[in-house]
Amino acid sequence: MKLLTSAASPFVRKVLVTLHETDQIDEVETIDVHNTPLAPHPAVAAANPTGKIPALIRSDAPALYDSRVICRYLDHRAEAGLYPENRIWDTLTLEATADGILDAAVLIIYEERFRPTEKVSMEWIEGQWTKVSRALDALNTRWMSHLNGRMDMGHIAIGCALGYLDFRHDARQWRTGRDALAGWYAGFAERPSMLATAPKA
Repeated sequence: MKLLTSAASPFVRKVLVTLHETDQIDEVETIDVHNTPLAPHPAVAAANPTGKIPALIRSDAPALYDSRVICRYLDHRAEAGLYPENRIWDTLTLEATADGILDAAVLIIYEERFRPTEKVSMEWIEGQWTKVSRALDALNTRWMSHLNGRMDMGHIAIGCALGYLDFRHDARQWRTGRDALAGWYAGFAERPSMLATAPKA
């Protein structure tokens, strides 16, 4: 298998952490590509018609894309139990919450990086951050019992989302007023899989 990646992508990181946690990292060749929303890399466009990473190229079947699809596939392949049936809806909701945080956080970066300066909308940027902030508040107040339990894909997704906020939006100080979530992340960020996949500019 070949995984099309970018060192800065939090969605790629979700897949890489999953590969580490399920002991499959040595079974996948990672291929770093330069990919932007305006100019997808040809290999990415060939594997994923939406032009987004990550994409997992398989020799015996069509490529898989979208981090949630790839992670579910890798979990199934390894029989790792990262999507436990006894709490599947909570796990999927946490993963969706993490991806929602990432969608908004990445869109802020795109707004600042790919639009002409005079067309950048601060109102739109703040609207995206409001989504992030609401999601963080929900995690800090509603989801700590789950996060403090046995690790599943929800933990991996949330860990990667918080790591991306540190990487690209550190000035926003997401930890302020969210001591429970910050404390959980301090421990989760020390897992070998997280240390091995730290994002790079």
